[in-house]
Amino acid sequence: MQTGLYIVGTPIGNLSDMTPRAIQVLQDADVIAAEDTRVFGKLAAHFDIKTKRVSCHEHNERDVVPDLIAQIQNGAAVACVSDAGMPAVSDPGFRLVRAARAAGVPVFVVPGANAAICALVLSGFPTDRFTFCGFFDEKKLRDDNKIPHTIIYYESPNRVMATIAKMAQVMPERQIAIVREITKIHEETIVGYPAELVNITPPRGEIVIVVAPRPEHKMSDSEISEIVNDIAATSMKSAAAELAARSGISKKEAYRRLLDKSGDDND
Repeated sequence: MQTGLYIVGTPIGNLSDMTPRAIQVLQDADVIAAEDTRVFGKLAAHFDIKTKRVSCHEHNERDVVPDLIAQIQNGAAVACVSDAGMPAVSDPGFRLVRAARAAGVPVFVVPGANAAICALVLSGFPTDRFTFCGFFDEKKLRDDNKIPHTIIYYESPNRVMATIAKMAQVMPERQIAIVREITKIHEETIVGYPAELVNITPPRGEIVIVVAPRPEHKMSDSEISEIVNDIAATSMKSAAAELAARSGISKKEAYRRLLDKSGDDND
């Protein structure tokens, strides 16, 4: 096996997605740098991988990277794996690859599953341009909303409902896809406007949220008036959220139009 650093993709759920090349590399490497050796131990047992392993995670990566690079410089083949998917994508591995490049040692990739790309494909949203923003950060949402094309976030099931509610406030005109448990038994994709999804049963498991591009079409006043007439019978708060989601106008403007409608009906 050639000396160097091997970035190895592993399954994100279904073990059948493990590639023959990934198994071979992990079996033949001199050492495996794993995000969590206990998690990797289950995968290793399934595929009969007995290679020596060391921990390389976000809390110790800076400390273990120099030793791993030194081993490669002395002729070793080092494989890097995360708990699931491709290392270095919102997972440890980036610093190791950067250090390997700086040291001039060979770096190879062994492709595997990636949750962000899988969710993007499942969403049905445009894939020609997209921005992966890592784990959702509420503080950055307004700036993120300036991105005109498709956006991808990772999110925790404990926070996903609060995230949807925030999206309903900041980007009501953009559809979202909530993709969970990719490649697993309970894989599910839920698509809709944030205001439509705020009351769904909280999804469980590993979650990716994909946000559709900003709509190019701006509705005419007559089109917006038709929606106003359609939803005016519901509560003002719910109606404003739905109007904003369906028309692309701000919630403030939606409230104004609904109040105007209410005033006209009372005349």
